[in-house]
Amino acid sequence: MELNNLYDMIVYVLEQVGAYSILKSTFSLRLLNLGIYVIEGAILLGFVSLAVLVLTYMERKVLADIQIRLGPMETGGRRFHGILQPVADGIKLFLKEDIIPKNVDRWVYVAAPIVVFVPTLLMFVAIPLNEYLVLVDMELGLLYILAISTIAPLGVMMAGWSSKNKYALISALRSAAQMITYEIPLVLAVLSVALVTGTLNIGEIVESQQGLLFGFIPKWNILLIPIGFFIFFVGSLAEIGRTPFDLLEAESEIVAGYTIEYSGMRFAFFMFAEYMHLFAASALIALLFLGGWNGPILPGVVWLLIKTFVIIYTVIWIRGTLPRVRIDQLLALGWKFLIPIGLLNIAIVGAASMVMT
Repeated sequence: MELNNLYDMIVYVLEQVGAYSILKSTFSLRLLNLGIYVIEGAILLGFVSLAVLVLTYMERKVLADIQIRLGPMETGGRRFHGILQPVADGIKLFLKEDIIPKNVDRWVYVAAPIVVFVPTLLMFVAIPLNEYLVLVDMELGLLYILAISTIAPLGVMMAGWSSKNKYALISALRSAAQMITYEIPLVLAVLSVALVTGTLNIGEIVESQQGLLFGFIPKWNILLIPIGFFIFFVGSLAEIGRTPFDLLEAESEIVAGYTIEYSGMRFAFFMFAEYMHLFAASALIALLFLGGWNGPILPGVVWLLIKTFVIIYTVIWIRGTLPRVRIDQLLALGWKFLIPIGLLNIAIVGAASMVMT
């Protein structure tokens, strides 16, 4: 049986243990497919939840190391360096009182965390971990991810507007400006990848990076289109609101930004989405520019996770070292620098492709 995605892999496992034929004779095909889809969703949610737990712990420890301190040490025991701290944080947020301020626009306020969380989770539907560990192998998977990632900032704007708080509103307006400014460079960077590889299927993009240049240099897109990598990396930092572009929740200016009126699990949804977006953006950078799961000796999934966590470490490192930019500097960087060099990059890649063909 050819394995093309996670659905095929689950069917294959059920066949190997002899359960698929029994389930097929017991339930209708539609009900059986629904059950497999539920299993896929549970695997996705479990993987993403584990990734978020690891990222929260990793960020605390890396920042602590940069600042020459220990970070969390007690929860889970000093012997294990406080490894259960993310679990304690999750329990705390789950048990906290859910407070809805009196004057908020109630339905928009309640819907905002969901509008941020769900599209971010759905990005993982098209992100492969190797040749067959993907929920849906889309021909236009990269376009799908770019499209669905633009929905989450709408939830940020909903949260800022509905909170009836001036700090939250300023954060929402910054979100709108930031989204418009940095979506264009991201699309230009993706276009350069599409021009080099000739596809928008993420799996095929990774396959195109197999092999070596001149017999010893990895055939990764970061070496073929370094300008595209730089644009995509900086644009992703701005898109997910990480330092030095964390103006949506700049505590020195607008306290906590769009989350200022949220508590408990509604606040947790925002934080969960932020770390999911960080992991998704880092995985995309690894897939598009660093060869994805290509690598010697180790399994492909391991290589992809290594590359992803190297990107995540770099993002956290930037947070621990660089100061926050001003909003005018943020917009100027996008409109006056990234977009022009993005267009120039498209021209260079297009001309090179024409010459080579």
